[in-house]
Amino acid sequence: MYVGLAWHFWNTRWRRRDARKGLQAWERAAILLPLALHGWLLYEGVFAKELRFGFAQALSVMMFLGVAFYWIESLFYSLEGMLALVLPLAAVAVPLPAVFPGLASSGAYAQAPAFRLHLALAMIAYGLFVIALLHATLMAVVERRLHQRESSFVGNLPPLLTLEQLLFRVIGAAFVFLTLTLITGIAFSETLFGRAMRADHKTVFALLSWLIFGLLLAGRWLYGWRGRTALRWTLSGFVMLLLAYVGSRFVLEVVLHRG
Repeated sequence: MYVGLAWHFWNTRWRRRDARKGLQAWERAAILLPLALHGWLLYEGVFAKELRFGFAQALSVMMFLGVAFYWIESLFYSLEGMLALVLPLAAVAVPLPAVFPGLASSGAYAQAPAFRLHLALAMIAYGLFVIALLHATLMAVVERRLHQRESSFVGNLPPLLTLEQLLFRVIGAAFVFLTLTLITGIAFSETLFGRAMRADHKTVFALLSWLIFGLLLAGRWLYGWRGRTALRWTLSGFVMLLLAYVGSRFVLEVVLHRG
């Protein structure tokens, strides 16, 4: 269904360059159906029976939140051109948990409400940062095309100012969720291990990512950072966040075949 909708938006908004703005009512409803099924599959695969969360589940959650974000933001902006780019990525992410199921968490902490809250907050933060990375990359492409006076690609996307506003809205929201993730992680660690923070690679990379995005938001507020500066900081923060969990789980599950 994601693939079919992606083809529809590419065919009507990119190839034919439909002049109409905004999503039609049937298009908005059509996106909700695969989005709801995607959410149900994630719940069944991650939370319903046993807690199972690996790099494939993380990527799938990221793209689920990405589609949900664009659907919500399309109520305020004309973003149907963006959906043609995001929906194929979501289609690729959906079957990944079936191919790489990972290992179930068997510890008693897996059923603890505090840990599940921490995991849910982390998934939301990761998903929002993925959207921020896509936005920053797309803004760099749009800016370069504008300088080269190539409008064939840019004409199908929202204005650069709109993309910039969305970028920092998403980074701000993601930063809030990342902060809550770290707070709940500290509280959970203190309950389970008797100490507020474990000095492992996940904690170090997560804190580095939090610091980078915090500095980016401060730079935006104080100095008006934008463009390539925002892209570099966003990319750096996202790499730190990726290494904090998704990258390490990929190595453990796929390369080393360990949980």
